[in-house]
Amino acid sequence: MTEPAFKSDFLKTLQARGYIHQITHPVELDAAATAGIVTGYIGFDATAPSLHVGSLIQIMMLRRLQQAGHRPVVIMGGGTTKVGDPTGKDASRPHLTDETINSNIASIRTVFEKFLTFGDGPTDALLIDNDAWLSTYGYIQFLRDFGTHFTVNRMLAFDSVKLRLEREQPMTFLEFNYMLMQSVDFLELNRRHNVTLQMGGSDQWGNIVSGVDLVRRVDQKAAFGLTTPLLTTASGGKMGKTAQGAVWLNAEQLSPFDYWQFWRNAEDGDVGKFMRLFTDLPLDQIAGYEALEGAGINDAKKALADAATTLLHGAEAAAQARQKSEAQFDRGEAQPLEMIDHVWDDAAQALSAAALVKAAGISSFKDANKSIANGEIRINGQKVTGSELYVRGDIDPAHGAFLVQKGKKTSKLVRPI
Repeated sequence: MTEPAFKSDFLKTLQARGYIHQITHPVELDAAATAGIVTGYIGFDATAPSLHVGSLIQIMMLRRLQQAGHRPVVIMGGGTTKVGDPTGKDASRPHLTDETINSNIASIRTVFEKFLTFGDGPTDALLIDNDAWLSTYGYIQFLRDFGTHFTVNRMLAFDSVKLRLEREQPMTFLEFNYMLMQSVDFLELNRRHNVTLQMGGSDQWGNIVSGVDLVRRVDQKAAFGLTTPLLTTASGGKMGKTAQGAVWLNAEQLSPFDYWQFWRNAEDGDVGKFMRLFTDLPLDQIAGYEALEGAGINDAKKALADAATTLLHGAEAAAQARQKSEAQFDRGEAQPLEMIDHVWDDAAQALSAAALVKAAGISSFKDANKSIANGEIRINGQKVTGSELYVRGDIDPAHGAFLVQKGKKTSKLVRPI
């Protein structure tokens, strides 16, 4: 299907950089963004002192909104965190105290201040806690005001509910109310701050559509929804998921150096995509980096790491991280090795070099074979040509696992299980 030709700078930018998955009313939203200032929001629950890199695409969406001359609103879920979003979850979240939630919100705000300009101007960002209105509703009032606008039939059809029930995992009535609360957020924000756009990940589509419908049905006002695509790595993994755990955005949870290293170790096939989504680098410059081959890809990865780390931690922190990384490389210092457990297919008996590279999470099969052909891959310290096969007994005795290296920078351990 041919993509629409947008007129507004906002949607043209989102389209060119790969942010758009679905839009509820694309023509109307494009017209509104062309005619004046659109105020849009994204909600974030305060379940931890820091967001992780999985939330970064949403933060960047708010940044793109402000860069295009519109107003971003950050909704911190002080109220909804008390319930917990059931989307993609198999179990209820633990209940947090008000003190913990408020502390988390204060910590998370420091990250948004790196990406957005806050203030009182017409396009300055706002950070609002939805507990400001959700905690004021009495139970009977909430049901009378909003319960008639939602049918159980439709709620059961939402993925966040349906998938939980299909897996035979219990969903509490508390969690079942989450989508009502999120929809009411949109209505309250429209009334209080003229918010007309809600954005989020593709898994939030059902909740977002419900909010759009509520605003249009109750107040007969314009309301729009927009979601980003599911983001995975070139090898099919979940973005930001590592053996060490979450890639946190707050420096207290993850150092700027480790954050720089995360981007530096991106898969070859992800560099251009990540540059478009997570940096402000111009598109023509990104195209130049995507055209690099062989050792030049490492220069592109460093540029990605520099740009992404600069946005979050500042140019000085990015420069220091790069200098530290290059100094360690020059001194030949070993980086901490990531251990990855790989289920060994006993029927296959042996794995190819490319399969081990993929198992290590370094590259896809396609990129692994390309790297092998370029002489970039070593297994157990020996350069491979592509014809080698490895059995369980071939593991590196010093590590008790296969030592898989790409170039001189990326090293992983693969342990057969």
